[in-house]
Amino acid sequence: MSIKKKMKRLINSKYMLPGITLASFLESTVVPIPLEALMVPVMQKRRESLWLIALLATVGCLLGALLGYAFGYFLFDLTRDFVMQHITTEAQFTRFQERMETDGFWFTFSTGVTPIPLQIAMLAAGVAAYSLPLFMLATAIGRVIRYFGLAVLVYYFGDKTEKLVKKYKWQTGLIALVIVITIWWFMLT
Repeated sequence: MSIKKKMKRLINSKYMLPGITLASFLESTVVPIPLEALMVPVMQKRRESLWLIALLATVGCLLGALLGYAFGYFLFDLTRDFVMQHITTEAQFTRFQERMETDGFWFTFSTGVTPIPLQIAMLAAGVAAYSLPLFMLATAIGRVIRYFGLAVLVYYFGDKTEKLVKKYKWQTGLIALVIVITIWWFMLT
């Protein structure tokens, strides 16, 4: 069965909403393929569920982020001795933890709105034992901007959204990254 037929079946399925939630969970944990490729066509065809799709994608991502954080937090303790002997030093790790403490929110937020994989922030926050509530808040804000931003585009531009997203994907990601870095830089100076 072709991808187009599978997509059509998903869009018209009663499992579309749980499917979006699961796809978002998987995208935030193990599948480094942007969810937008799935969300935009689904949002365009199921406009009556536009905001619910964005919400469930956010929920799926937050559940995945929590799991990724837990992996970083608990698995690092199991591998700490090996990491300290072969990859880094205690001094470097302490600097990393201090940096996460001061910049962890913005680092996590930036991975939520830019093309940088969220998995990096999840594992880093868990390894550094960064504040779980702040990590989840930064992730939520970043993904709400990203997923509800798509919903706003579909709401206003309808079927033209997919072409807009494809045409300006890297420019938008680059602009978002520059804005986040600029805000971060001004806050640090």
